[in-house]
Amino acid sequence: MSSESPTELDCFQQLYQHSEIFEIIREHSGSEFHLQKQLRKNYSDEMVRAALTLSELRKRGRSKFTRADQMWFDRKSLEQATPEPVSQHKANRFSGTVYDFCCGMGGDLIALAEHATVMGVEISPVLCQFAAWNSEVYGVSGSVSLLNQRLEDIQDRQGRLHIDPDRRPDSGGKVIRIEDYLPGLETLQELISQFQGGAIKLSPASNFAGKFPGSETELISLSGECKEATIWFGDLAGEHEFRATAISKTGQIDSIAGHPMDAYVELADPGSYIYDPDPAVVRSGLLDVAAAQAGLSRLDPEEEYLTSAEVVESPFFRRFRILEELPNNDREIRKYFRSANFGQLEIKCRRIPVGIEALRRKLSLKGEGAGVLIIARLQGRSRALVCERE
Repeated sequence: MSSESPTELDCFQQLYQHSEIFEIIREHSGSEFHLQKQLRKNYSDEMVRAALTLSELRKRGRSKFTRADQMWFDRKSLEQATPEPVSQHKANRFSGTVYDFCCGMGGDLIALAEHATVMGVEISPVLCQFAAWNSEVYGVSGSVSLLNQRLEDIQDRQGRLHIDPDRRPDSGGKVIRIEDYLPGLETLQELISQFQGGAIKLSPASNFAGKFPGSETELISLSGECKEATIWFGDLAGEHEFRATAISKTGQIDSIAGHPMDAYVELADPGSYIYDPDPAVVRSGLLDVAAAQAGLSRLDPEEEYLTSAEVVESPFFRRFRILEELPNNDREIRKYFRSANFGQLEIKCRRIPVGIEALRRKLSLKGEGAGVLIIARLQGRSRALVCERE
């Protein structure tokens, strides 16, 4: 169903009033056919379909939200929602009065409301209602107001701004170019000049470079996956042009800031260890800055893998101990693994294209250990490094 259909909003409002349906779904242990049959004795077909869909989405939402089992969203808004740890990290910079344009189901809105008085603006009446209910779930509704309007109709520019432009504006796949967002680049640039400060949420794969002069671009990863590029502007922008922030599974936050030209790291042959950088460090262009701070060397001018002779601890790099260096050809790799004691093998590559599953099928893995095979360019030569994860 479309998020703009009045009947859909009515359906969700009925679900909100009859929340016992979700308890019935949770407690049911039989088949879905019998569950639907049981539910349709007391609820309309539309309510049953919506409740079952939302119940499934709530399970998926647990990877993003600690209170997902009580929250309200549809598929698109859940997919685009910022994971809770990332929202909380961003919200720490905000205070005072904040507009949250394109607030969707309220993921960022909830985190912002812990630090500021927030006015959420959302064109979809369904998502606007979701945001209101979700703010209740997190106990921040007293700090939240919502407007079901187009952002173009909001004339007030007091306070700060957070905006999450729609990256699926035509209900298709994700778009990459900021010019194709809704609102697009021109509007986003205008908003930067109108508010005292704020943040724009972008895809980390977007073409953000050079689009917002005078701003700070922060790449944020969560559990090793780059989640977003945040453009900080006005009085919320930091002194450095780029920042990489890594949030671990346990919630530890580590950040590094600077400019890609601030450091240059020398090339070296593989030492005892090889390091795989966090994607936020790579996407921010701060690989050499982070490597220099950690005392690591590069293996190749075009390769992101790094190396050291001694153990280096850093939240921005995953470390592997090198066991063997091989030529990158199937015959030598197969020969090595015929006598190696590996039963499991992770194959990694960055700059050199590798048919990972095809290569894995060629290898004899009859041992007990867990290994890692890294295909990398070493000062212009394509090599295979047999490693174990530290």
